Amino acid sequence: MQKLFNKLTVTISAIAVVGIVGFSTAVMAGGNDEGKKLAFNKKKGNCLACHTIAGGEMGGNIAPPLVAMKARFPDIAVLKAQISDARVNNPNTIMPPFAPHGILTSGEIDKIAAFIHSL
Repeated sequence: MQKLFNKLTVTISAIAVVGIVGFSTAVMAGGNDEGKKLAFNKKKGNCLACHTIAGGEMGGNIAPPLVAMKARFPDIAVLKAQISDARVNNPNTIMPPFAPHGILTSGEIDKIAAFIHSL
């Protein structure tokens, strides 16, 4: 009986932790509405043209889905650099050079990077 109780306690604790982490991630992502609006804006970031993003409609499949971004880009500065000008790391990329071509300002890139990093 004690073993069953211990297993139930561990299981319930794990479920609670997962729920708290999921909730905090949702709150953080929801707190970055400006970055999301820019990322989804067809005249600005237009990330959905190539990427699938949670909360976006009709995301593209030319580029990787934007999920687990903190794991993929632990340093947000690297993500900002990628959004700014992906040609630095991959000269053959089809991703637009947002900063050099004046599509996005530095401030807009910061907001988009914060939103994307929260995914």
